[in-house]
Amino acid sequence: QVQLVESGGELVQPGGSLRLSCAASGRPFSTNTMGWFRQAPGKEREFVACVTWSGGSTNYAESGKGRFTVSRDNAKNTMFLQMNSLKPEDTAVYYCAGSRTTRLIAATSEYAYWGQGTQVTVSS
Repeated sequence: QVQLVESGGELVQPGGSLRLSCAASGRPFSTNTMGWFRQAPGKEREFVACVTWSGGSTNYAESGKGRFTVSRDNAKNTMFLQMNSLKPEDTAVYYCAGSRTTRLIAATSEYAYWGQGTQVTVSS
């Protein structure tokens, strides 16, 4: 059984930064792509970013390009999401997920393992 635990979410002012972490335990799946998703109240869960096993390839939703950076440390079974220049519209519960593939993929259906989420609130 794989477990994913996110941390790092909190209240931050517009223009601020946050670094989210996702710690994985259980059956290792470090060869597969991992991703970040978010869900705002009343909206569907949406793709934020993903990273391949080596960390050499990443993909971002348009909303985060230039502001967000995804990375992973396989030795520590941990993935990160550095978020800069945060906007109120970034407010959401952020989830990390482990996929079934080694490809860069944005579809939620390709992700088999999910964390419980961490709340990010961007407000003054």
